[in-house]
Amino acid sequence: MKKREKLAIIHSWYPNAITTIDSVNKIIDFVEYDLDLEPKQVMLADSVCSDDVNSIQYPARTQEFLGPFKMGGLDGFPFTGLTGMGAFASHVPDNGAVFIYYGPHVGITKDGTLGEIHRFGQSKNSGCCGAAKGALAKLVNNQIKAGNVSELDYQMNTIEQILFNEKERVLNAPAPLFTATEVIYEAIDKRINELVDKTNYTCKYVILVGAILVNSDSDMGSFTEIRRFDVIDLTTKKRQNNIERFNQHS
Repeated sequence: MKKREKLAIIHSWYPNAITTIDSVNKIIDFVEYDLDLEPKQVMLADSVCSDDVNSIQYPARTQEFLGPFKMGGLDGFPFTGLTGMGAFASHVPDNGAVFIYYGPHVGITKDGTLGEIHRFGQSKNSGCCGAAKGALAKLVNNQIKAGNVSELDYQMNTIEQILFNEKERVLNAPAPLFTATEVIYEAIDKRINELVDKTNYTCKYVILVGAILVNSDSDMGSFTEIRRFDVIDLTTKKRQNNIERFNQHS
């Protein structure tokens, strides 16, 4: 299947998505030409779901960066918190940059079904993101209690609470899983920015790339719809929004 055919399937849900490989290539070009840095001067931290498919479909060129430092747990929420953010902030080269890629993931099969993928070696499709689908099912069945977060299932309970706080929005949506993914993205984006504001960096830039990571069948690969592409100049404290430029020629 040609790339344009794959993109046509993904674009039925995420019209601004590009292949994750192309998104990484664009970011590396930006780092080299706009920030005048080499990838080896950049410490990558990602806050994406711990689902093994994200490791399988992770573009090889990300290895040109330092890292990655893993911030994310179930569906990409940055569960390592302020301690995690501070840890990799102290690992970055002095004249370099921190690059944080974050967001939830969702599956789309080659027939356009949202919330599923066909994984390598399996005979049937499986859920993606399973945590989001599980939390949504509990929301639909009125099985989530406000504030109920246990030590035994802390991460899942946190995802449940994120959806519970937007219960009417999610349940009244034409495609509840799509909207649940949007809600989770907004929660991750808010938390990442809170953590950045409370962290001291000794480098030159902080690059924030928030996205919906779209996984597909094992022969399709993954896709990324960028929602935020900000660069904070730590010398001037100014934040530049580059999203429109990034989405050009996608």
